[in-house]
Amino acid sequence: VVLTPFDIYEIVNYLGTSFDKLLGENIVLRQNNKITLPYLKMQDKNKYCSFLDKKGRCKIHSKRPNICRLFPLGRVYKDNTFKYFLQIGNCPKSDLKDVKVKNWLGIDNYEENKKFILEWHNFIKALTFRLKFVRDEKEIEEINQILLDNCYRININNDDNFYSVFIKNLQQVKNKLGVI
Repeated sequence: VVLTPFDIYEIVNYLGTSFDKLLGENIVLRQNNKITLPYLKMQDKNKYCSFLDKKGRCKIHSKRPNICRLFPLGRVYKDNTFKYFLQIGNCPKSDLKDVKVKNWLGIDNYEENKKFILEWHNFIKALTFRLKFVRDEKEIEEINQILLDNCYRININNDDNFYSVFIKNLQQVKNKLGVI
């Protein structure tokens, strides 16, 4: 499960820790298409999430990652937007009631979150394209360090809004990395 900067922001603030302290025990860095991103660490041979307690309950449920909030919904991107769809047969609960996606996700500032998700998706897509042409391992490493430092290791004051600070940072990252 890949984590977005918003996921990390929520988890770090909820647990009162730092991104770097979560690395290893709860989060691992993995490279995919030359981009290094944080993923939830899966434990044991059964691949249980590292945030599950001994009873199998999520220890960060109120601040769980966006992808976990979605289940059993999926997201499809098209025409510079995205839509949600129900993955039929994936939820073990029977007699589900109709619920608006906004309420299902339970994220404050739903519209800002939706804009963030689209911005992040488009950025990762553009960065993936840019990295296709980079062959130098040192340059790839530098690009990934810029990405992690400026998107995942950001400090946001209590008075500031995650989304506005992040979008400002993202623009600086795009400029540094030459991503349109």
